[in-house]
Amino acid sequence: MTKNHRPGELQMIPIDRIEVINPRERNSRIFDEIVGNIKAIGLKKPITVTPRIGTGGSEHYLLVCGEGRLKAFRALGETAIPALVVNVNDEDAFIMSLAENIARRQCRPLELLAGIERLRNQGYDKKAICEKTGLTPDYVQGILILLQHGEERLLVAVEQGRIPLNAALAIVGAGDDDKAIQDALQDAYETGKLRGKQLLRARSIIERRQTLGRSMARGTPRKRSEVTTSSLVRTYQKEVERQKLMVKKAEFTQQRLLFIVGALRQLLADENFTNLLRAEGLETLPKYLAERVWSRGHAA
Repeated sequence: MTKNHRPGELQMIPIDRIEVINPRERNSRIFDEIVGNIKAIGLKKPITVTPRIGTGGSEHYLLVCGEGRLKAFRALGETAIPALVVNVNDEDAFIMSLAENIARRQCRPLELLAGIERLRNQGYDKKAICEKTGLTPDYVQGILILLQHGEERLLVAVEQGRIPLNAALAIVGAGDDDKAIQDALQDAYETGKLRGKQLLRARSIIERRQTLGRSMARGTPRKRSEVTTSSLVRTYQKEVERQKLMVKKAEFTQQRLLFIVGALRQLLADENFTNLLRAEGLETLPKYLAERVWSRGHAA
């Protein structure tokens, strides 16, 4: 902190000099509510920033807490915002931001969990992460296990409360063995870890996990295959085979239709059969069949 700031000093800080260190996406409805509240009654709680000196000696600030409020002020056309200036290093600033997100539970689950993973990667053990985030040791341990296995789909389900953490860990422990996974679900049901809707949700999550994978990634571009003479020949051959198969299916369908038409002609030539059809109200045929059974327009 520079000598111009006292610890915890409240100041009006230019918005264009504030840098967001832990950005996150925000629900548009919630953001509109923040903007509306600030416009109606003003800012109830200042944001928190920490000062830094740039390469040219100019002072700027890292945002510690209050990204939504900062964006709302910017959306309202304000050029400065009330901020509490604190003296913390980059790492502590990130941890403070993460802790606020965890406490408010308004961030997207994967963003929250990615923050826990970042703390782990920075060398913090489970106990230290618990102390800094306020989470329980069992929860942190379970989340770290899911992170290590790349189980994003299960992580989101746990954070959203769709399935309990211990059930997710049981699924991970079963690996990719379908029988082992079903046994894990059965055990979770019998021990009371999964009941009712939670069991149905767990099955749905497992099916999506098996079909779509563990990751929630979307929009990954497919690698375009290089077009060569060989690839064109293979494509042509496949198309020829596909059309040959279609011709065989058409011929087979035509043969079955001819058989049906012949059988109907023989049956309709039997007076007893036609009388039975009339009694049941079934003496008419679909136009497509009638035109073939009675080629000259004859009616029963």
